[in-house]
Amino acid sequence: MNNLRRIDLYLLVILHTLLEEKHISRAALRLHRSQPAVSHSLAHLRQLFDDPLLIRRAGKLELTARANELMPSLTEALGQLGTLLDPAEFDPAHEQRSFRLVMSDYGAQVLLPGLVRFLRAAAPGVELIVSQASREAMLTDLYDGETDMALGVFPGNHSDQLRTHTLFVEDFACLADSSTLPVSGMLDLDGWLARPHVLVAMRSGSDNEIDLALNREGLKRRIAIVLPHWGVASELIAGSDLILTVARRTLLAVATNARVSIFEPPLAINPFAFQLVWHQRREGDPAHRWLRETIMHVANNSGC
Repeated sequence: MNNLRRIDLYLLVILHTLLEEKHISRAALRLHRSQPAVSHSLAHLRQLFDDPLLIRRAGKLELTARANELMPSLTEALGQLGTLLDPAEFDPAHEQRSFRLVMSDYGAQVLLPGLVRFLRAAAPGVELIVSQASREAMLTDLYDGETDMALGVFPGNHSDQLRTHTLFVEDFACLADSSTLPVSGMLDLDGWLARPHVLVAMRSGSDNEIDLALNREGLKRRIAIVLPHWGVASELIAGSDLILTVARRTLLAVATNARVSIFEPPLAINPFAFQLVWHQRREGDPAHRWLRETIMHVANNSGC
């Protein structure tokens, strides 16, 4: 109780922001305060809690064990107090806010155009900062507070501090030059395996859904090209003998191109869930909740 008497409410807000951001400059920007003022507040908080709260490791600030203990209670308390003192809803039309999203090239292709159009009409003051990373790096950035939301395909065994919502379930389709296909417009398994393939992946290997399906049957395809970009992959097919097997939604742009044909894969490939993931520390932020709901709305209403 004596310590509580020595802490004003805004100091707790500063502490919460610092623990969320793990970065003094970003915390200062969110708080509309100078960096020296936030650094001074951190020094005061360290004295009050008799703990460093944030320590530097490998060039980054990380929460101490004590700070990790404080974070859930602090988030809940400030959330309840915010509801009591300021029950107004988030107003997207007038909000000035930046959000950091991380997603794959696939996620950007299928979701970002519709999301940007919606935001420009409904929330012109909202800025998106979009980056790309591996699945593992996306989750690490969420946990470390380096990003607000991640969109992609993620393992089911990530931290229980992360919240997940499936936006849609995706299946696969094949693309080939129309002139190289039989009259049926598709290939059987032998014909499909006989052709060279394009693999869209951050790195070569058999950890993608297509090659995992082949491995289950004791089969292997011949990869001629490996590239990390979903968008350009379909442009490589016309005028070649290449086969592209990818997430179906990435082929919408070439569906009317007579030079290429879309057909069903000749083997069963497991579909995948495309997910939105965020850290539980963002649960009480009304602006963050609004953007999550907006992304869900766009995914449900743009053919995703």
